[in-house]
Formats: sequence, structure tokens, C-alpha cells
Amino acid sequence: MKFDQPYRIFSIKNREEFRRTALEIFQYQAANNHVYSLFLKNLGRDYRHITHVEEIPFLPAGLFRSQKIIAENADVEAVFESSTTTGSLPARHYVHDLGIYERSFLKAFSLFYGDPSRYMISALLPSYLERGNSSLVFMMDRIIRESNHPLSGFYKDDIPRLLASLDKIKAEGRNAILAGVSFALLDLAEKYSPDLSGIIVMETGGMKGRRKEMTREELHGILKRSFNIGTVHSEYGMTELMSQAYSAGNGIFQSPPWMKIMIRDPRDPLSVIDEEMITGGLNIIDLANVYSCSFIATDDLGRLCGDGGFEVLGRFDGSDIRGCNLMVD
Repeated sequence: MKFDQPYRIFSIKNREEFRRTALEIFQYQAANNHVYSLFLKNLGRDYRHITHVEEIPFLPAGLFRSQKIIAENADVEAVFESSTTTGSLPARHYVHDLGIYERSFLKAFSLFYGDPSRYMISALLPSYLERGNSSLVFMMDRIIRESNHPLSGFYKDDIPRLLASLDKIKAEGRNAILAGVSFALLDLAEKYSPDLSGIIVMETGGMKGRRKEMTREELHGILKRSFNIGTVHSEYGMTELMSQAYSAGNGIFQSPPWMKIMIRDPRDPLSVIDEEMITGGLNIIDLANVYSCSFIATDDLGRLCGDGGFEVLGRFDGSDIRGCNLMVD
């Protein structure tokens, strides 16, 4: 059974529309997703009696490592796989409709940065490129192609060519984005210390075991000094999600209208805290996950800020070190 008109999530305009659609997707997933249905049953929760978003149980993100989470009778168009540390299982996201993922990341990028064609977009994603099934690489490849700029692309190990391209863009007064995983940006900062003033530098997280984990504040401080820039942008996403949030600086993330962040009470994992600046686990409602599970309890720690923003402060002790992880300050 398919969800009726899934692309309508991208037309959500207000909080009430979000709540109504979230409850509709919850009812659909509770009835049609075997793993989520079993999770609710084990909690003793009858989905037919849940009428408020705050009552919805969130599926632990760790189950994406051990379970095939997809709606019954939904074909699999793609499987995205997370990076792992030695000996750990990767998270796998079974995707029924890649078009929903593409619409999600293109619309979110445009909401926060405008049309990709405004930019030369370069990416430093070593280790991700080699895997071949990274959702981040898939996203960046499409955004790079949408930029339609001859210098846009994945630069991998060709740093001299990357820096020459960025210098050319700066000389022309054009807009440019350099997106990269944390360890690759740190390597660039330490080995070359290029002047990237005027360039949007965006970290996508992840030391990948290559570096000592550090707080986002420490990372951004090093990058700002080395690159001669005032702010470092960030992208928050993970294999388990079809949507992303973005920060234009200071670590405050904003999410698109079809994505909502809630704070999980660390003393009661089935309760949420509806207050700003209180630290807890990040529960994420991602309506673009319509054919997997839209209600994900992540291993990240964070808190809500004003104007609908949120901060990512680190991870729970013992969580797998991967993706956009930074240690707790």
C-alpha cells in the first residue's frame, strides 16, 4: 500500500499542516511498516489511539543497522549505507522513491542558499566517494550538477586544482561553496591554510576515526583562523534521514518545513521536553522518510533555540562514532 500523494509534504506551509500530515504519515507507517508496527506493539501502544504528535513513539536510529525498515510491498529503488567504525554494522536506509529524496535535498538547499546555479560548488568527501552508496555523495553529486558550473565537482585529493579553482572564482567575484567532511577540511587547513575569504565553507561533520573528536566550536575556530573566514556553515544529515538541516554559522541549525526537531528527555526516552535551551536527545520527524520511518530517535544530544533553530551538542556515551558526530563540550 502506498501513501497518498507523498510529494505534498513539500507544500506544507504552517505548523497545523505539519501536525496533520505527520499524524497521517504516522498512522500509515504504524499500519504498513512491520518493524515500526512491532516496535509500537512491544511498547504496548495502539497507534489508533494516538492523536497528538507529542504522543508518537520515536524509533531508535540504531535499528537501521539491524532491520530492514521499509513499508510493506514497497519496492527498493536504492539502498544508502552509513560509514562505520571497525567491527560495527552500517546503518542501511532502504529507499522506495529516490525522487522524494531528490526533491527534499534540492528544495532544502534552495530554501537556505537559493538556486544551486548561483554557485560554483566543490566537495571534499574522501572515503565517502569510495563507498559508492553514500546518501551524502548522492546529494552532493546532484547539487553539483544543478550548479552547472564547469569548475564544480568532487576534488578528492587534487587540492592544488581545488585551490586554483577557488582563486579563479574569487577573482571573478562569483559565489562559491566548499563542502567537506571535518577531517578533510582540517587537513586542508593544516597543510595549506588557504585564504578562503568570500567562500562559503560548509562542514558536513565526521572525523571518521581519522582525527581526535572535537567539539564543533573547536573545529570551527580552527577553520575560521586557517581560512580567514568569519563563519563556518554546517549541514546536519544522516543515512537514516531523507532531509537535512543547515547552519549559516554559530552552530544554530534550521530545518525545512517538512522536518521537525524535538528534544527527548534523557531520563525518560518516551517523553519530549518542550522547552528551549534544555539538553536532551534529538528526536527528528522527517516526513520525507514516508516509506521508511519518519519518527527517529537519534543518538545525538542537542537543544532547541529561538526561532525554530536547534543545536547539536554531541552524542550519547557509547554511540557509534560516525556521520556528523562531535564530542560533547
